[in-house]
Amino acid sequence: MAPMFNPSLRAMQNRSSIPQRDTRAWQLQVWASFGIALVLCAVGLAWLPGEPMARAFMFMGYVFCLSTAFALAKFVRDNQGGAARGNGDTPLWKLVVWGGFATAMGLTGWGLWGMDINPTYKAFLGVSWLYLITSAFTLAKMLRDRHETDLFEARLAGRREATREIARDA
Repeated sequence: MAPMFNPSLRAMQNRSSIPQRDTRAWQLQVWASFGIALVLCAVGLAWLPGEPMARAFMFMGYVFCLSTAFALAKFVRDNQGGAARGNGDTPLWKLVVWGGFATAMGLTGWGLWGMDINPTYKAFLGVSWLYLITSAFTLAKMLRDRHETDLFEARLAGRREATREIARDA
């Protein structure tokens, strides 16, 4: 049934278009998860057995993966529906972002797999690394959602103020 003939459906559609804020509990959980993942990775890399150069390369791999995860999250969110409207990023930039993420994950995984360390330690590093990447995507989404809600509320407040000024002047 068309929304114009069904007031409850129209009200529901209007409510669904208003972005909702994440709860403080969710925000705390996301930040805590990201912090725990960072600490686990830092501890695992700090006590990584072997050559200092191997530790340095693994640290660089983790940082590369983390930065490309944030870049990929931003790219995907920026292009959400953008390609359909004709204002998405160029195909070459898409290749750079996805290629950078795939390269970072692939090389870091390959380096971790090839390290001559205890399998239990290797599993700890691998799980903490994947935990870091997934928590980075969740954090990026939460921060972007907050930003978009702030923008929406600012636009709404501006419209309300403009409406009040027009009513005052009339």
